[in-house]
Amino acid sequence: QVQLVESGGGLVQAGGSLRVSCAASGRTFNSYGMAWFRQAPGKGREFVAAIDGSGGMTYYADFVKGRFAISRDNAKNTLYLEMNSLKPEDTAAYYCAAGIRSGNYRNSGSYPYWGQGTQVTVSS
Repeated sequence: QVQLVESGGGLVQAGGSLRVSCAASGRTFNSYGMAWFRQAPGKGREFVAAIDGSGGMTYYADFVKGRFAISRDNAKNTLYLEMNSLKPEDTAAYYCAAGIRSGNYRNSGSYPYWGQGTQVTVSS
């Protein structure tokens, strides 16, 4: 069983930066891939970024390429999402997901474990 706790969300002005974190429980943190998804009010959950267990492979949604960076610290059992050049349309609840070992990293159904979400609000 894996438990995920996100932190670091908040209110930021357009063009600003924010880093959200996801602390994971368990001793096999580096054995599975993780991802960030987001969900804006009235919209479905969408893929943002993913990373494999070693941190050597990363995947991004087209709309965040060049602005967001996903990383992980396996010694601290923590996943990060560094968000730069934020836009009002990035406003959403950001969810950490974990548990993928193979398959489609962009598909939410590939992840058995989810955090409770952290709110990111970008003002114009």
